[in-house]
Parts: sequence; structure tokens; C-alpha cells
Amino acid sequence: MREMIQFKRPDGKTCPGYLATPKAGASAHGFVCIQEWWGLNEQIKKTADRLAEAGYRALVPDLYRGKVAKASDEASHMMANLNFPDAAEQDIRGAVQFLKQSSKKVAVGGFCMGGALTILAAVRVPEMDAGACFYGIPDLPADELKKIKTPLTCHFANQDGWITPAKVNDLEAALKQSKSQFEIYRYDAQHAFMNEARPAVYDADGAKLAWDRMLNFLKTALT
Repeated sequence: MREMIQFKRPDGKTCPGYLATPKAGASAHGFVCIQEWWGLNEQIKKTADRLAEAGYRALVPDLYRGKVAKASDEASHMMANLNFPDAAEQDIRGAVQFLKQSSKKVAVGGFCMGGALTILAAVRVPEMDAGACFYGIPDLPADELKKIKTPLTCHFANQDGWITPAKVNDLEAALKQSKSQFEIYRYDAQHAFMNEARPAVYDADGAKLAWDRMLNFLKTALT
């Protein structure tokens, strides 16, 4: 089943979202899937559908409230205007709490901006059971990152001019001082290499490997 829903945030306000339910139904493990900077577009909906096909209840919170960017400058502007702490502590936490009404365990994962929000959620959302980060790192001091206890799988591109290898090394150093059971993978690819809607950067082999690694991680982390 695929549907648009409204769920409650911890502050009592509502957030819209796209929910893809697997054959196993409402008792299946949950996955809060976080958009790239483009918004809740068809590509991220298809990603949620893939997660449902893999057996997860996938919920994509609409962080931009219906707005979808077509060009990178528009997407950059929309991301710059997003309140990241509110998105993590209210929209994403609300999505986790919604899924946990019937799912025993819930992971949070995302791409680009969604990857950064996944790491932020690992710091700020106590109910999440695992995180899957793809080429995104939040602007947080190492002392905050060291507080993470949630297991994480993290996937980055070596040819990324934004989330550079040096930034990935800093993240890894901080996580090594945390209680998180984490794994970090690096790919000979470019930023957004998982996005099949962007042929200029999409890497089919890297995308399949990263997806399979994530699913294997979730099998262990959500047991």
C-alpha cells in the first residue's frame, strides 16, 4: 500500500508524509526515509517503495511541506531555509514515534541532506534503533557526535567535493569515541551516486553495493 498520511509531531503539530507498507503490514520494522535537498519527489518515493519491497514500513516525512525543487539553486535555497533541529526533533522524531505505534524497531536513513539529518537524529531522537547515512554530515561539533549510541551504517563518495573525504575522516574519528556500533564505507564515486534520477553522477554498481550493505546491516541492527 502507498499513501500520503499526516502524523503527529512531539509538539502536537502535524507533518505530512509518504507511507509505503510492505506485505507484512503494520507490524513490520519501520524505516524513516529522509529526502535529498530536492524534497518529497518521485525518486525518494520510489526509494521508499524499494524499502517496502524489502519488507520495511517506509515513511518519508515531507520536510518542505509540499514544495519540490527542480533546479539545484532552488534546492539549495530550500535546504538553507530548513530548520534542521526542528526537522530532526519534531518531523523525524514524530515519524519514528508514529511507526513505533505498531513497529517494534525503527531505523532512520537518508541521502545528501537526509544523510546529515540521519546523523543529527542519531544525536537527538532517542527512539530510533539504527541509522543509515548516505553522503551527508551535519554541522555538529565532535563532542555531540561522540554522544551517539545508535548503530550506524555510513556510505560516502571519494570524489565528493561537498562531503569531502577529510570530513568523513573527522566523522569516523568522532564515532570511534562514541558507543555507536558503526560501519563506514567509501566508494570511488561522486556525491549522490545512489540517485538513479541523476545519470551524470549515478553509479549503478556502487548503488547496488551500498543498498545491499544497508539491508544486511538492518537485518542485524533491528533484530
